[in-house]
Amino acid sequence: MDRDASSDAALELVVVAGDAVMVAALPASGSVTLGRGEGCEVRIDNRSVSRRHAILHLGSPLRIQDLGSANGTFVRDGRSPIDTASTHPLRKLSKEIVEITVGERVNLGAISLVVRRTAAPSDAASSDDIVVRDPVMQALYEQVGRAARTAISVLILGETGAGKEVVARAVHDRSPRARGPFLELHCAALPPSLLESELFGHEKNAFTGANQARPGLLEAADQGTVFLDEIGELPQPVQVKLLRVLEDRKVLRIGGRTPRKLDVRFVAATNRDLDAEVAAGNFRQDLYFRLNGVSFVIPPLRERAAEIAPLAERFLAAASETLDRTEPLRLSPDALTYLMRHSWPGNVRELRNVIERAAVLASGDVIVPADLPSHVTRVPGGSIRADGSSPPSPPTSPPTSSPPGKTTKLPANSDADAESSAASERQRIIDALERCAGNQTRAAKLLGISLRTLVNRLAEHDIPRPRK
Repeated sequence: MDRDASSDAALELVVVAGDAVMVAALPASGSVTLGRGEGCEVRIDNRSVSRRHAILHLGSPLRIQDLGSANGTFVRDGRSPIDTASTHPLRKLSKEIVEITVGERVNLGAISLVVRRTAAPSDAASSDDIVVRDPVMQALYEQVGRAARTAISVLILGETGAGKEVVARAVHDRSPRARGPFLELHCAALPPSLLESELFGHEKNAFTGANQARPGLLEAADQGTVFLDEIGELPQPVQVKLLRVLEDRKVLRIGGRTPRKLDVRFVAATNRDLDAEVAAGNFRQDLYFRLNGVSFVIPPLRERAAEIAPLAERFLAAASETLDRTEPLRLSPDALTYLMRHSWPGNVRELRNVIERAAVLASGDVIVPADLPSHVTRVPGGSIRADGSSPPSPPTSPPTSSPPGKTTKLPANSDADAESSAASERQRIIDALERCAGNQTRAAKLLGISLRTLVNRLAEHDIPRPRK
């Protein structure tokens, strides 16, 4: 992909500090100040970042300008392609301004950032290449196909991030309403007053600020599908009105007098136990029965391990495109072992976030364990996978964190794996500094090395020394 920042695609800034990832939208032109101070357009709350650390100049070309930061701004030394397997030496800027490219990593102190293209909106569930490898999921999608052809309401249950919205979209795409609108509302994202207006719409002058009449989500989805995500968060007053809509198939706008006919398919989803919510009086039983025409329970990702690798590859391909890589990134066998071993409490959403973070940190075209967050590479001894089997044998590269009470000496690089080991060592040093809030003495103790050795390693890996 030979594209520059003048492409029509919007840009966003990804900031990685340890395991934390922040994404900020960027304007099409102008400049953005990066730093820890209150006046910066993008605030990075990290002790290694100066109050006014750098300026990102947008447009064509992209440029980064150091503002005399205490811990330095580092860019890749030289203009070698980013999609090579080799690591790149870093160059420290001193009140300089240099050109960078989309997908090129920049270090501000101990944090990493990269400008990437905003992914184009895509409906993963609307295509025929949904990742379905697990037999339970294959059976579930067969049932989804049969239910989709009817007009029955659908309730989708499952843990957060398991893919409930993907199943909801599949219900719509495989139904006779596929050519109609598919509108989604997150019931937990809006306060009750706005939620009611979003669902039912309002007439002009119905309340302060209602300068004109506006149809709600239900009307806008006529002859289509409404997906009510996190339906368990719906306030009681809104539950009553939604029940009336389900029974009468009519909607009354706020401030209106005449109900309007409605032809809508309802799909709802929640991670709550609605039976327990009904018993506790938090959710109306009659509404529950209306929504639960047929229900589907999505198993968590840890119970469908066969889908981890293909999902990771899918997310890597998408991340590579936003970073303008000529070839998609690949997972090393060791990195894949860690992914297969992790329990994924955040399910598919967590896997996507881990892969996107790794894509930002990758020095070459292969994801290695050092590119993964520490909570993924940290494996408790004697752990058992969700399917009851023992975990795979440990990867050749050591985890980025040591067990409590123990320290691990940083290994010397071997000729066969020098690049991977160097990247792993660098990331472990950064992780240790992050955990110790920049205290080098404590970080050295955590790593099991002397302070002098740590200072030498900071210089070897071009890691700026934190300020005291």
